[in-house]
This record gives sequence, structure tokens and C-alpha cells, in this order.
Amino acid sequence: MTHKYLALIHYPITNKRGEVVTTSVTNMDIHDIARTCRTFGYKNYYIVTPIIKQQELISEILEYWNQDFANDYNPDRYDALSFIKVCPSLEEVLFDIERQEGHRPLVASTGANFKEELTSPRKLMEVAQSENRAILLIFGTGWGLHHSIVEQTDIRLDPILGKASDGYNHLSVRSAAAIYASQI
Repeated sequence: MTHKYLALIHYPITNKRGEVVTTSVTNMDIHDIARTCRTFGYKNYYIVTPIIKQQELISEILEYWNQDFANDYNPDRYDALSFIKVCPSLEEVLFDIERQEGHRPLVASTGANFKEELTSPRKLMEVAQSENRAILLIFGTGWGLHHSIVEQTDIRLDPILGKASDGYNHLSVRSAAAIYASQI
């Protein structure tokens, strides 16, 4: 069985002017992507931010839902949030997965504007199974992953193409995570 992991990267991210930035962690991304990961059998969901205050905010949210009254109120949410890990960098995520798996995972990046060297989700699964490797699926926030992150990945996944006749293609990261997670 291929283990699957997902990481939401908040740095380094590109903004609409092409600058490198750190994006804000949002409560919806924490909850909704965790629920998606849990639904589709992902082993861990990593939230990657180097900003200590953001790491503390995530920890506070997770601690709240770890309390007995919160678990009693919404056990499904408690369950989904229980496997989130907060890391300061992609390197830390890779280290943690290597520790768990005994090898580096096959790292797949996502992006709405990818145009070359693309792989389908099905092909990603075939490669991971043939090489007996875990998968790390990474998502960017803002206007997407900075090229320095994309260059570290093994595979670039096909963008999710909608049906807008004018070519509009800008899903929320929560929606994109749900679509890819359902396919991988």
C-alpha cells in the first residue's frame, strides 16, 4: 500500500507581482484540507510556515479541538485534525516522512499554470507503486509555489482544468486539494 502525505506550503510562495512572500495560514485551510486528507486516506497533513506566530496559532487551534469537550462536540473534526503536523520548511517535512517510511517520498507539486513536464495523478500512483515509494503531494498558497520549491519536486501534476470558456483557472487551494486527493 502506498502511503500518501499532503503539505500546504506558505513559504516560499509567489505573489501576483512575482515576488517571494510568506502567506497567511487560514482557519479554513487547516480544517477543510485536514478533512479532505482524512477522507481520502492520507497519513499526515503538513502545514509549512517558518513564522513562529503562525505555528503558534495552528497549535492553539489544534489544542482546542484536542480537548474533551471539543471532541465530544465534534468527534469527526477532532479525528481529522489529529494527524496535522506543523513544520517550518519543506526540508523538515521530507525529514519527517523519511523517518516514518525509511525512504524519501516521491514529491509531486501542483500548480494551475504548469505547462511542461506534466504527469497525471494516475501516472503518479503507478510510479509510486512500481517504485514502492510514499507520495508527498504539495500545494502552494497565494499565487503558487515558488520555482525553488517546484524544482525540488520529482513530478509536476497536470493542472486541474475547468470548463470556463474564457480559460479561467483559479481554484481555492482547498478545492484543488480535494480534487487531487480524490484522484491519488
